[in-house]
This record gives sequence, C-alpha cells and structure tokens, in this order.
Amino acid sequence: MQIVNNKKHNKYPEEYRLILELFESFPRKTFNHKQIAHQLPLDFKCSTNEIEKIFSILELEDIIENVSPGQYRYLPKFNLYTGKIEITQSGMAYVICDDLEQDIKVQPPLTGNAFNGDTVTVELLHQKGNKRAEGRVVQIVERAKTRFVGTVQKFKGSAFVVMDNPKVHVDFFVHKKHLKGAHDQDKVIIEMTEWPSGAKNPYAKVVDILGKSGEHNTEMHAIIAEFGFPQEFPSAAIKEAEGFPAKIPDKEIAKRKDFRKTLTFTIDPEDSKDFDDSLSFKKLDNGNFEVGIHIADVTYYVAVGSTLDEEAFSRGTSVYMVDRVIPMLPERLSNELCSLRPDEDSLTFAVVVEIDKEGKVHSKWIGKTIIHSQRRFSYDAAQERLESGNGDLAHELKTLNSIAHKLKASRFKNGAISFETEEVKFKLDENGKPILVYKKIRKDAHKLIEEFMLLANRLVAEYVSSELKNAYIPYRVHDAPSMEKLALLTQIASRFGFVIKTGSHRELAGSINQMTEASMGKPEANILNPLAIRSMEKAIYTTSKTHHFGLAFDHYCHFTSPIRRYPDLVTHRLLFQYLNHKPVDSKDEVEKICKHSSAMEQKAVEAERASIKYKQVEFMSERTGQTFEGIVTGLTDWGIFVEIKENKCEGMVRITDIKGDFYEYYEKDQVVVGRRTKKKIELGQTVMIMVKKTNLQKRNIDFAFTEF
Repeated sequence: MQIVNNKKHNKYPEEYRLILELFESFPRKTFNHKQIAHQLPLDFKCSTNEIEKIFSILELEDIIENVSPGQYRYLPKFNLYTGKIEITQSGMAYVICDDLEQDIKVQPPLTGNAFNGDTVTVELLHQKGNKRAEGRVVQIVERAKTRFVGTVQKFKGSAFVVMDNPKVHVDFFVHKKHLKGAHDQDKVIIEMTEWPSGAKNPYAKVVDILGKSGEHNTEMHAIIAEFGFPQEFPSAAIKEAEGFPAKIPDKEIAKRKDFRKTLTFTIDPEDSKDFDDSLSFKKLDNGNFEVGIHIADVTYYVAVGSTLDEEAFSRGTSVYMVDRVIPMLPERLSNELCSLRPDEDSLTFAVVVEIDKEGKVHSKWIGKTIIHSQRRFSYDAAQERLESGNGDLAHELKTLNSIAHKLKASRFKNGAISFETEEVKFKLDENGKPILVYKKIRKDAHKLIEEFMLLANRLVAEYVSSELKNAYIPYRVHDAPSMEKLALLTQIASRFGFVIKTGSHRELAGSINQMTEASMGKPEANILNPLAIRSMEKAIYTTSKTHHFGLAFDHYCHFTSPIRRYPDLVTHRLLFQYLNHKPVDSKDEVEKICKHSSAMEQKAVEAERASIKYKQVEFMSERTGQTFEGIVTGLTDWGIFVEIKENKCEGMVRITDIKGDFYEYYEKDQVVVGRRTKKKIELGQTVMIMVKKTNLQKRNIDFAFTEF
C-alpha cells in the first residue's frame, strides 16, 4: 500500500517522503539507517543523523515501530477500508464502506487528492468515545470521472479552470498549449491529465469550449456536461429512429386487443410533448367500471441490442432541466411514434382492471393493446372540469377522481407516507433569464393520474412476483429508514410538538402523515417535510423483490414511463416474454441494468437540482440589498441556511458574519448559540435576511441577518 500525494506529507522534505514510501512498499521488512541510505537515489545526500530524525518523526506519527535497537518496520495497518467518498460543499467528506455500518468522516485537510465520487482507501484514525469514526484518504483506487466543467481564468498565458461543481475544491492548471483556443471567462470541459507529486493543483487540457460563462445556453450545457449526459444522439441512433414508418402494420394490429372504440384520453402538463400514458374508461352493466392504463409500447420500436437500445441504456433516463428535456430516446420516438397523441392510433401495453366505485379491483388483464386517444387534457383543463363539473368528459373525470381518492385512502390506511413537497417553477424571458419564480401546486388532476399509474405499477409487480414462478423484473424498492436517520427528524419534530413513533412501520408512517397534515401551510412544513424525506432511504431498482416502504406496497415496479425510464422499458420486455412463455435475460444481466439505472437516475436528479439552483441564484442576483422573510432550513458549523418564503430560494448566512456576538454551532442539539447573549438560532425559525451577494459560477447566495 502506497500513499498517493497525501497533502499531510508535502510539508516535509523530499527525504521524508522517499523514506516513507520505502517503508510502505515493504511493509514486512525491517530497516536500519544504513539500509535506508543504500536504497535512496545516488544523487540524494542524506546523513545518518537526518535519517534518524526522520525515523523519530515517523515513529511519533505511529507510521513505523522500533522492533529492535536500530531496526524499524512499517506499523501494520489493519484499519484500512475501501469505499466511495462523498465530499460536501464545505469540504468535509464521508467515505461509505460496505464493511462498515457507519460512514467514515474525513476532515478537509485529509481528503488527499480525492474528488467527490472516487473510490478510495481510507485509514481509520484514533476514535474518541462514541463519536463517528474519522480517517484519512491514503490511496485513490479509482477515479469516478476525469472530465470536469469550469470557467477559464487566464494567468500569464496559461490558465486556471475554476470548477462549477462546489464539491470540487481545487482549480485545474491548464498550460497555454492545451487551452484549445479558450479565452478568459469561457466555460469549458477539461480532461485531467495528471496530478504531479507535490503540486498544489492537478493538470488538465481543454477538450471542449461551451461558450461564454453566464450565458443561458452555455450554463445549461455546462450542467448537462458536468453530470455526463450527452447533448446529442449519435447519427446511427437518429437514422434508426427515422427509419420507422408512421403507419402501423395491419398484422401488428391483429395481434393486439383493440381499444380504439373505447373512450381514451391523456392528462399531461400543458407544455408536454411526450404522452406515454393514457386512461380508457367504460361503465359496465354491473355498475363497476373498466379502466385501462395504457402505456406507450416502446419495445415495438426499440429492439434488444439495437443502436437505440444501447443509447437508451447508456442514458438510463430523460433529464428534466429548467428549460429543456434531455430525452432518453430521439424525438422521432419520444415525441412522435411512441407519444399517445390525440386522434392517432397508438401501440400500447396495458393493465386493464374491473374496479368498483370504492376502488376495489375485481379482475385484471395485462397485455398489448392498440388505442386511439380521443382527447388530450392539460392538467389545468382536467382540473377545471373536476372543480366545476362542466365541460366534455367532466362526469367521467369526476368518477375516476372519486376512485383515485379511494385508492389513495387505502394506501394510507396500509401505512403509506405522504410526501407533499413544493416544487419550484420559473417563468423565463426570450433569453432564458428568470423573471418569476413560483411554487408549483399539485391538484386532484395530477393525483388522479398518479393513483392509476401507481395501481398499474403495483399490479404488474404483483403478477410477476406472486403469479409467475422464479420470475423477476427491475422492482422498485424502498427500504425502511434506520433509527440513526430518524433521530434528527424525531428531535426536530418534537420542537414543534410532534411525536414520531418508531414502534412499527405503520406507526412511523402514521405519525409522519399526522405531522405533515398538521403542519401544512405553516412555516415549519418547509423544515419538517424535507427533513422527513431526507430521513428515508433512497429508492432503487433491483431484481430482489422487497417492499416499498414509502408507498406501503409489498410489490412495486416501474411500468408506466418507458419513453423516459429504461427500467420501465426492460419491465415491458420481460413481461411480454413471460406472458408468451419466451426465454428471458439472466437475473445477473437484469441486476446490472438495475444498478446502472439507479446511478443514472441519481445523476439526473442532481442535474435537475443544479439547473434549478442556477436559475434561483440568477434570479436573486438582481435583488442584492433587498430584504426578505425566510426560514432557517439548515445549520452547520460554518453557516446557517435560510430559504426565502415567497420563492424558496435558499442561501447561507456565514456564522462569522453574524454581528453582536460570537456564535457557535452545537450539532447534537441542532442549534447555533451566541456565546455572550445566549441568543439561539434553530431550525424552522423565522428570520429576516438581506441578499448580500450571489455567485453564479458556484451557484450560491450569501445572506446577512437583519433580524432574528
């Protein structure tokens, strides 16, 4: 094991580092000062006294041990672990190791040359009491990525590239011969080439110039590149997509159940172009209803192993930015052939149920269908009919909405958790500049569609898991939260008079829902709801079926969005093969797809958040000096995060900037306290802040308290 560019040792002379590397390279061998001197380079002058001094330093640092007079050996290290490092914006890092229940905390000076996401070897340091284990990075095992996005700052002909990602805490040096024509303040993609021993900055070369920093399109392209999503489709994929005829062959129609004469419609956002789900509706003679959840049959066009399939797998998901969508499939498919557009025949895969007015499913049928959507509703148009009872299909929509309410009530009775979060939307001018930030409100029209999609996903997962032998698909699973993650939620909720019960899953869900409902519309909701979400485990895809804690479903998968999610496409393929008794891919192959899809989904979420954050900072950049009412959303030892109530833009008040006292952060109690005045700042507290400054490049906002 060899230490790679550990900053701790850079302050020592070259002799120290060379001797240290010798001990590390031969961990079982003993050395005396003569043997060490013999191993050093011939041009290296190092006296016996100097070597003995270095031995003393290494011994004091518990790096070597004296095994006999004059003989030293590298101190055996049994506390080395390998894992993935996650670095926060403050520079604090946590290494997640499969071998340990708890993450290892790494202070900023001890992260070495690691970047966020790298696989590293970390050495545990002495642990004090019951505190979280701490360590230092001693080796980079594998880089998560070598390409980064940043802004050029020219310096004596060469340049430094300042990173966009606030989790990368170092600038890259680019020699003038590697600038590729980039100018000062250009936004660029760079490739890391090396990080020389002892160098403060890594070296890189420019591989692409995105445009001038601060321009709307440049910044959106930069975020897409930062997270590794391609901007365009390969020509082979576009050619393949363009090769499909618009007309559906009669022989394909003959293979499917025909719903073209059954009332069918879609409900989507006003600006949506890809309609991948629709509902058919028919009242039955027995008073029940036949409801079909028809999903675009993408598998008809995207064959296993095709160029389109390989590209869809690589992307894993569509990415939804503030002003654009980076689709998983070319527009010829996503917006045309696979989109369930009104007044057109469309190929679909459906779950058709007989359901009563109480939401009880009496029977189901799963198979391929052909539909002809008669109506395309926007959410607003559908909501208008639900509220007024007037307009075409108002009665049908109200009936479906009533059933959706019953389905939701049943979920909550079984222990589902309500996560009603507020989403931020932007109104942009013709140049992409945000002129309005507002909160998106979810109404019954959204929830109606959501409940029937949840129903289809659950019924498909139940069918595969319970009715088929040894079958598997990419299940969507969500584990129950650990007691450690619930501790902070329990602590903060109690301040607002809420008790989080953890005796059972149902008790936990019930107490969280009670808290959510009681705090709705109050300032504390902006604290408690996100905190509840953060206390949950992340939902992932896996072939090993377990329950979905948040939805309270024993069986769940994603079936309803194959235009924009690769696991849904795989579920369609496997389901069709099971229904037709055809061989399927091995479980290991599907599991690889699950892991890749989970990782790409997380990247897409982070890219979306980055685009939102950039636009929030841009919006607030013209409001410097203005005062707003906010709520404290986070506390750290370096700053207090505050969210503006009217537009959900979040910034930070640095603790060192708070006037009138010396303030300290107490992690255990989640409070910042003035040393002299004992004045407290707590989560959920309403405060008045002034916008001090903004940094578009780092996507952050600095606030200053005017009143708290």
